[in-house]
Amino acid sequence: MKKKEKEQYRGMYKDMLRIRVFEETVSDLFAQDKIRGTTHLYIGQEAVAVGACAAINPEDYITSTHRGHGHCIAKGATLDRMMAELFGKIDGYCKGKGGSLHIADLHAGNLGANGIVGGGIPIATGSGLTSAYTQSGKVTVCFFGDGAANTGAFHEAVNLASVWKLPVIFVCENNLYAMSTPVREAFSIQDIAERGESYGMPGVSVDGMDVLAVKEAVQQAAERARKGQGPTLVECKTYRYLGHSKNDPRAYRTKEEEKEWKERDSIKQFRSWLIENKAASEKEIQQIEEEVEREAEEAVEFAEKSPYPPLEEITKDVYVEEDFTEIERKKGTQVVDSQSDYSSGAMNETLYRDALNQALREELSRDKNVVLIGEDIGLYGGAYGVTRGLWQEFGNERVRNTPISEAAIIGACVGSAITGLRPVGELMYVDFAGLSMDQIYNQGAKIRYMFGGKARVPMVVRTEGGCGRSSGAHHAQSMEAWFMHVPGLKVVMPATPFDAKGLLKSAVRDDNPVVFIEHKMLYNTKGPVPEEEYLIPLGKADVKREGSDLTIIAYSRMLLVALEAAEKLASEGIHAEIVDPRTLLPLDMDTLCTSVAKTHRVIIVSEACKTAGPGAEIATRISEEAFDELDAPIVRLGAADAPVPCSRYLEDNSIPQAEDVVNAAKKLLE
Repeated sequence: MKKKEKEQYRGMYKDMLRIRVFEETVSDLFAQDKIRGTTHLYIGQEAVAVGACAAINPEDYITSTHRGHGHCIAKGATLDRMMAELFGKIDGYCKGKGGSLHIADLHAGNLGANGIVGGGIPIATGSGLTSAYTQSGKVTVCFFGDGAANTGAFHEAVNLASVWKLPVIFVCENNLYAMSTPVREAFSIQDIAERGESYGMPGVSVDGMDVLAVKEAVQQAAERARKGQGPTLVECKTYRYLGHSKNDPRAYRTKEEEKEWKERDSIKQFRSWLIENKAASEKEIQQIEEEVEREAEEAVEFAEKSPYPPLEEITKDVYVEEDFTEIERKKGTQVVDSQSDYSSGAMNETLYRDALNQALREELSRDKNVVLIGEDIGLYGGAYGVTRGLWQEFGNERVRNTPISEAAIIGACVGSAITGLRPVGELMYVDFAGLSMDQIYNQGAKIRYMFGGKARVPMVVRTEGGCGRSSGAHHAQSMEAWFMHVPGLKVVMPATPFDAKGLLKSAVRDDNPVVFIEHKMLYNTKGPVPEEEYLIPLGKADVKREGSDLTIIAYSRMLLVALEAAEKLASEGIHAEIVDPRTLLPLDMDTLCTSVAKTHRVIIVSEACKTAGPGAEIATRISEEAFDELDAPIVRLGAADAPVPCSRYLEDNSIPQAEDVVNAAKKLLE
């Protein structure tokens, strides 16, 4: 055996022992209440993490699970910073913000542990997309448990990876119990690896207690992936010695079963193998064991001495705070707040959908890292024609059709965004966002914060909402309030072609996840759009019409309703000021409150349901920040608190109309 091989094997043994000792130490610290929360210990499964990580290169990626300490250590993490993270201290890998469930080390290619079962699988598809697109030669090892193999995220992501032949190795750690439900009750197949064949990829089942068997299987899968032959599903049959989490009494398992598996302990087996094959002497192994014990003790000492994060860290790292519009201005890019910054001679009358198309075309041309991902966006051109012609111009590497897989689409956006691309994902209807909400609000929105500000997630989720086509309750909702409630997201809803183009270009360049909602009834509306390139800053409202008697705040399609009402009011001598927030998160309260201080009366018009809708948030913020300027109660006009009806007559009358705004204004001025 060559010296280099011996060194690698000794290193693998040391990493297995590191994981075991670290987890035993963590268990003791939980019992002492020095570490709080919950944890899911990796004891018993060490051979899987170490074998898999030993089979790939340092620059390759991994995605992890809620039982992720072992993966993090096997990918090169140090015990001291690991321990500090579990203690919630500032010197932890994520500044104490991720903790046990979300620990990550992006510099080592660890894209993070995950508190959601199966949550990391679509993200691995995204990092695989980055590798394939950039031809970097990197692979992603995606760790997940047997329970995750029954989630929709698994099926969607594995299928997408296979369709696109992405360099991802899906490593299923089958420890026989998802939480307490036995695998035999959760699967109708003998080996989870059989599912690989269903998705057109090899499925390999190996002994997860044998570190060398795991290493060999993953090594073969990595070689295949690097050759462009696509993903592999590797099932590692293993066993967790402890419960699902610290409070699990393991009543669903027998003592005999536990004893049988512990007799096959992977560390003891590998220790014997090292000595028998003269890869290490007894003395060398004892030295390794002493080093690891000392390392664990020093890790605890380091964590205890590390300070807690200062309180200002509570709201830090939610967003990338750099003002990219100022950066763009310095490059010479036109950054404008309003259409009034242009003369009409420099404009072309443009359809709303075409303005969006222009924005995407310009950003695809400007930045090779911009890719479009979604259902029917290629040859078909998108459900509403926004991507028409882009597939023909930029090809299927840049404009990527997907299966109907909302979770996989957005997960691919998240994973590719944190590894270097600027994806624009399309959800055909905002109503379908529920199928991908985990990837939007648990993954994309929170990754930067959970990882202590060390990640950027520059992705856009384009979707459309609103009623008006008798589409019924599953294709016509206004769900923007969902996204406004999620720190880490930005929410944009433009009403005019001018705003649509300028805001979409800014969204693509923003380093934060942006939910960009278009209204289906605006696609055929026309308005002036400049010939030259321009950006509109996110988070900047626009006064669409000056007035003095009252302020009407309206966005998206309701802006047109408000402007129609303002015309009718003007004919009766009432001058309404119309303000379009354009961006709902963050809200431009300065512009809104300035208008309130001018008119002293407010009507908020929204197509979302009135209860807990955006109007409620805007009204509350005005009451908090400009209460002394109000001469009357704030009026909210919203959709009926009912699912969207299909009947055209009912649908039209379930949302505010111009006459409703006119009547509310007159009553407010009585």
